[in-house]
Amino acid sequence: MKKRLLPFVLFAMLCTSASVFGNVLLPSIIGSHMVLQQKTDVTLWGWATAAEKIRVIVDWDTTVYTTIANSGARWSLKIKTPAAGGPYKIIISGNNAIVLEDVMIGEVWVCSGQSNMEWSGDQGLKQTLDEAPNATNTKIRFFYVAKATSDYPQDDCRGHWVVCNPEDMKHFSAIGYFFGKKLQQELNAPVGLINSNWGGTPAEVWTPKEVIENDATLKAAAAKLNPAPWWPMQPAATYNAMIYPLTHYAIAGALWYQGEGNTGTASSYELLLTNMIGAWRKAWNSDLAFYLVQIAPFTYGNNNIGALLREAETKAAGYPNTGMVVITDLVSDVTNIHPVNKIDVALRLANYALAQTYGKTGFTYKSPVYKEMKIEKDKVRIYFNNVDSGLISKGQPTEFYIAGDDKKFVQATAKIDGNTVVVFSKDVPQPVAVRC
Repeated sequence: MKKRLLPFVLFAMLCTSASVFGNVLLPSIIGSHMVLQQKTDVTLWGWATAAEKIRVIVDWDTTVYTTIANSGARWSLKIKTPAAGGPYKIIISGNNAIVLEDVMIGEVWVCSGQSNMEWSGDQGLKQTLDEAPNATNTKIRFFYVAKATSDYPQDDCRGHWVVCNPEDMKHFSAIGYFFGKKLQQELNAPVGLINSNWGGTPAEVWTPKEVIENDATLKAAAAKLNPAPWWPMQPAATYNAMIYPLTHYAIAGALWYQGEGNTGTASSYELLLTNMIGAWRKAWNSDLAFYLVQIAPFTYGNNNIGALLREAETKAAGYPNTGMVVITDLVSDVTNIHPVNKIDVALRLANYALAQTYGKTGFTYKSPVYKEMKIEKDKVRIYFNNVDSGLISKGQPTEFYIAGDDKKFVQATAKIDGNTVVVFSKDVPQPVAVRC
């Protein structure tokens, strides 16, 4: 009897294996509780048996979307999304059926960079821990990309969507959360936040390898990076594993807080960052908004590498559809490379996005930017752009230096005068230059 049953058992096992092999599969970024970008054509994609017919039904319209898996066992479909709302259901079927529940339509942002973007309650951040008990919000969704590296672009990453709740909020980027909270309130729309960052990393690891390899300046700068035991240094290592798998997923834009890892190569950072932004936009096939945070003041020893990096960031912020928030005034301890005030950083990013991406008005969102200087006898008057609401300072302005023809800078006195700053020193009766 056992011998007679054996062929049947083997047949059943083979059928089961064939069924599993033929199942429609999805990347981790597509799942229940996700937020899809509103009012656009989003891509749904995955894997199936070659030539398998894939059928997608969404319950916000009556369209039945179909396609055929190609010879490489891959499939993809463009789906039209409505205005913000939800929750919705999506059914994806082939040899099997996958039901995605609690799908929201709204605004999706990637939060990337190094530790100041990563910082959360896991690092004991008080602002996060204080907010956590009130962080239940069904209209904010998190996707945390697990840290990983790869020598080649990957099709998938590890992670899953979760509805904002006190426990998961404590582990999520503080800047990302508070940015998303402000957007959700102001736009009255669901917000999806994708957390893809790694403390300590230089921008090279977030940039496609060919971008660096094909530029002599960037290649030389990358060669100067020193290996570290806690984070990768190889060009494209995290881009391949933590950014590329997301690039089929429609987003509104990206937030970027990084730069400390490149202070040793500040002279090439503008070129690196603008090329990285361009490469991301090419990969997403979208002129996505890109808003960066200028690195905070920090005591890097007796040199000006931090100032040089901030200057490079300022220049990079002139790249199309790119902006930068300045946070110098938010730092109370320049010996801490991780400033603890993340809420105001997030709110400044949110205001920038609300104005530039969503067309909201009635508030100031750009920081003053140097325009020109004029010498007035023994003083220098500095003019700025973006001062419609006037210049203010928390106390007397400091850290201004002035020099004469000898180019020897000495500490100077600075005073706000209307929308300008007047700088002078009794030791420099004929000034020619100012820096701060």
